[in-house]
Amino acid sequence: MEKELHKDKRWVWRGLVLVIVALVLAAVMFSFRKYFHRSNSSEAKPHQVVEKYANALSIAMQFFDVQKSGKLVNNKIAWRGDSAMEDGSEVNLDLSKGMYDAGDHVKFGFPMAFTATVLSWAILEYGDHMNMVNELDNAHESLKWITDFLINAHPSEDVLYIQVGDPKLDHTCWERPEAMTGKRPVTQINASYPGTEVAAESAAAMAAASLVFKSIDSAYSGTLLTHAKQLFKFADTYRRSYSISIPEVQNFYNSTGFGDELLWAAAWLYHASGDKSYLRYVSTNGNTFANWGYPSWFSWENKLAGVQVLVSRVNFFGSKDISTEESLSLQSYRQTAETFLCGLLPESPVATSQRTADGLVWVNQWNPLQYSVASSFLAVVYSDYMLSSQTSNLYCSGKLYEPIELRNFAVSQLDYILGNNKMEMSYLVGYGSRYPQQVHHRGASIPVDADSNCTDGFKWLHTRHPNPNVAVGALVGGPSFNDTYTESRNNTSESEPTTYNSALVVGLISGLVTSSSQVESFVKN
Repeated sequence: MEKELHKDKRWVWRGLVLVIVALVLAAVMFSFRKYFHRSNSSEAKPHQVVEKYANALSIAMQFFDVQKSGKLVNNKIAWRGDSAMEDGSEVNLDLSKGMYDAGDHVKFGFPMAFTATVLSWAILEYGDHMNMVNELDNAHESLKWITDFLINAHPSEDVLYIQVGDPKLDHTCWERPEAMTGKRPVTQINASYPGTEVAAESAAAMAAASLVFKSIDSAYSGTLLTHAKQLFKFADTYRRSYSISIPEVQNFYNSTGFGDELLWAAAWLYHASGDKSYLRYVSTNGNTFANWGYPSWFSWENKLAGVQVLVSRVNFFGSKDISTEESLSLQSYRQTAETFLCGLLPESPVATSQRTADGLVWVNQWNPLQYSVASSFLAVVYSDYMLSSQTSNLYCSGKLYEPIELRNFAVSQLDYILGNNKMEMSYLVGYGSRYPQQVHHRGASIPVDADSNCTDGFKWLHTRHPNPNVAVGALVGGPSFNDTYTESRNNTSESEPTTYNSALVVGLISGLVTSSSQVESFVKN
């Protein structure tokens, strides 16, 4: 009888254990589903591809091919051909590669380097997503097209060629890049005429790209890292804005300061090299340059929000031998990043009012989509940092938000861009049944067999007919504040695409093309 009683007790305990285990498993599964829940526009099981985003990514990636300069290898755009083959020859350099920044034919080094930095970041965070939809090789190829140019543009430690072509002369012509006959002078910065922000951005691009190519081509990766270190030293040693050294750039890509680029470059060099001196630079110069507590919009001109999110990576995932002072500094970066992100969430007590009636983040009439896409990319990246580090909530002035809410914001912005808007128009050219037909882009607007020269080509700018060539993957400037879009090539602020827009939207789509990634830290301890 006593043995039977003990036996019954054992079965009771076993039953209780099984019940507890079942409850724990149920809780885990609930948590799993909660973390990977998606809004209706992007519902997906973990790692299941969202087909509309896969299609959008394939389209967006093609604009890099549209913008390529030089001898085209494996040309994928039927209406494009070789161009600018003699660029750099006057200084005995091959500057034929690189990409045109927008609808014209100048190669501006500052935004081009930013394009490379953002594309590198997108690959580092979401290369596995790109690979799932067969776009990773294309991303590598496009990135290398720019970094090859940057390497050649840096012939010695304190010399960097930052521009090919004369913007004023270029804007007196409307012609295909293949038909250019005008002079294409080169512009450099050096120790006598420094340009801290463009040198630092180029350093950031090369450092980030060195991480991308590290497992693919270690020698090339090492070359990029060497250039990055030299350019950062050059940028920091000779501190002067390139807008002051070269006043001509003020009418095109004017800079309002270089502190953000110095922090941006140092942060990328830390990630790429593991050298703690770069992390100390980020920490000790934060009080001077970081503008803690006052968020700013991420763009080609202002990198602070990007710096804050990138440095938060170290705070989330940790790094060895960080001092207390450095730890506090890193926490300040993260806090400012979260202030920025809280402003993006529409239900947050501190939500920005800088958005349209349909919910699009809208900051500036010139190229408005840049800010929406850049903000959304940072939101997706940060939400994945939270998930990977098992950080449950974002605190916004008394309210708590989960990572999924950052992701939902990004989804709302991308869906708007892809057609869920007042105009029922996709602003990604080539995506959907309705997208801009009069993109402000010389090559796209002129028939391949047109017999026109520099000046008489303007008839193709002013015609009301659709472009004869589709600039596939172009993300145009975007709508006005009232959610409307005026279809006209002359409406440059809305109809002109940029290559850096493409890097940002590729990063955003890559983050959303499948279920949220449990990102791995690329911090080098």
